[in-house]
Amino acid sequence: MSTQPVPFVNKFPADSLEKQIYTFIDSLSVYIPVPNDRNRLSYSLFKFMNDEGDEPLISIKSAKLSIKGITEENLALKVVAGLSEIKR
Repeated sequence: MSTQPVPFVNKFPADSLEKQIYTFIDSLSVYIPVPNDRNRLSYSLFKFMNDEGDEPLISIKSAKLSIKGITEENLALKVVAGLSEIKR
């Protein structure tokens, strides 16, 4: 049995919407300590920014995140403020 090398992963350009959202949500790691939770929320917010998903508060509630030190409502306010600064 042999193992094959890991496939190469293309990174998003720094100015892409995906990269900006994922970077912003990673900056909230104090409140969302689990990396997989941050990825799940970032994907939901990416869909929201493309007019396909739910608003941030609904995304936060439906993602079943492990949140520390902040309420879901206050986290949603921080997310909305951060998303308003992201350029499309």
